[in-house]
Amino acid sequence: MVFNTGAALLDAIVLAVVTREAEGTYGYKITQDVRKAIDVSESTLYPVLRRLQKDECLEVYDRQFDGRNRRYYKVTEKGAVQLNLYKTEWKNYSKKISDIFEGGMTV
Repeated sequence: MVFNTGAALLDAIVLAVVTREAEGTYGYKITQDVRKAIDVSESTLYPVLRRLQKDECLEVYDRQFDGRNRRYYKVTEKGAVQLNLYKTEWKNYSKKISDIFEGGMTV
């Protein structure tokens, strides 16, 4: 992708991906799902997950899988509110950009 991905957009994408699973999902799967939309490395995503946890948008728990612990992330109520804000902002922002690209809006 030729456009830079800012922190807010990355947060929004991660929250959207984690929201898909009612019981939460684990880090590697989050990475794979996010990569379907944007090119990002695991080393970029794990700090995002930690920041969202610190901001109380994600809760974290461990679950046994094949004899080892797998860390799961689940969206909190605060995270769901934040995601809705991101969705609203994205719709407004993307509409303005599309209008400019399509010649319907003057700058």
